[in-house]
Amino acid sequence: MTGGQHESAEVKLLKTAFILSIITIVYNVGEGLFSTLFGYGDDTLALFGFGVDSFVEVISGIGIGHMVWRMRRSPVSERDRFERRALYITGVSFFLLAAGLVIGSALAIISGARPDTTIAGIVISAVSIITMWFLYSYKLKTGRALDSAPIIADANCTKTCFYLSFILLGSSVLYELFRISYLDIAGSLGIAWFAFSEGKESIEKARSNSLTCSCHDCDV
Repeated sequence: MTGGQHESAEVKLLKTAFILSIITIVYNVGEGLFSTLFGYGDDTLALFGFGVDSFVEVISGIGIGHMVWRMRRSPVSERDRFERRALYITGVSFFLLAAGLVIGSALAIISGARPDTTIAGIVISAVSIITMWFLYSYKLKTGRALDSAPIIADANCTKTCFYLSFILLGSSVLYELFRISYLDIAGSLGIAWFAFSEGKESIEKARSNSLTCSCHDCDV
């Protein structure tokens, strides 16, 4: 392969990575809207928390999209000011979400509140699992083709969202089957744990200026 051909292939791959980042942002906005709307309407804390998590992921996704855009113009060796700020905002938002879910879970236990239904949670989480697996697979394939640690790490961040969807699906299905309020609370606490972990990693990555993922399991 000649230098020009190699450059052309790299440009195409970076364009693909950028498009994937835009798809991730748009999807998370939609997912966040539907999840918070139905979560609030059906009184399911797990689904509502999942929706807020999606909105926080939008902030992180904007930072990733900005980075890929810079990579299309020139090699990137560290995060710029915009990306570090996005990580800080993401980290603080995840901490607030985790705290809110823990407090909400405690209040739900005290008041004996329970969801009207978790059907929406089942549908949304099932769609999310399919979507996140698609995005993870293509981001990973693109990152490996480019030999780009940041893009591979972003793929692993998407895989974390994939796992989070299983938590919502599990708690939603079990609640719909057994109608035990603690199952929805367990789902919300599981989401809170992921949110706290993601927030901690986001802050750490912003401080270290590392071009690695701000989520769990991000070894590249």
